[in-house]
Amino acid sequence: MTTIANHPQRNTLRLQLRENLLLKDMRQEQWEALEPLLTVGEYRKGDRLARQGDEEMVQFFVLEGMVKRVVSNPEGHEMILRFAAETEMDTSFAAWRLRTPIPYSIVAVTGARTAELPMPLWAEFLEHHPEMKQRFDFELMKLMSEVMAHTITLHLLDAPGRLSRFNRKHPELATRIPKKELAAYLNLTPETLSRLKQRFGS
Repeated sequence: MTTIANHPQRNTLRLQLRENLLLKDMRQEQWEALEPLLTVGEYRKGDRLARQGDEEMVQFFVLEGMVKRVVSNPEGHEMILRFAAETEMDTSFAAWRLRTPIPYSIVAVTGARTAELPMPLWAEFLEHHPEMKQRFDFELMKLMSEVMAHTITLHLLDAPGRLSRFNRKHPELATRIPKKELAAYLNLTPETLSRLKQRFGS
């Protein structure tokens, strides 16, 4: 993988990275410490950025495209836990801290480009920058709460309620996620999702 400094589109990548919600308020000396640690990942639709059960873990910042966090059972049934697009991140930090394998996969929904670094380097960076660690911990709690709320939603809301909540919570993603992926996320068939979209004009 190529570092940002050696990438032919490094100026564009730096601009994209500075739009990341977690990183955008970093000071110049923090950028200078973090950027050399980052490499650029290029993924095609369907590629796995991280695989459920892996023990080597990576911190991802999404620069272009969209990824999903998905968990599979031994029979191959999958459940999508969340999506992340430009300006967002995904991580296996909790598993790394607990010293357990990654409990989910991270998969490219579309072609995707990331800035990424091995989890030990990310953890070391955070230890040297306490305010960034505090900000990351807060974002991690938000992310975990989002996954929990989605799981509860699947059990407590009917199909129209699930779609309505998604459109309300994630209007920026509603038109970007492929119908098949969104249907799987909401635990619906694509046909049911189509009927609901026609019914509610979404």
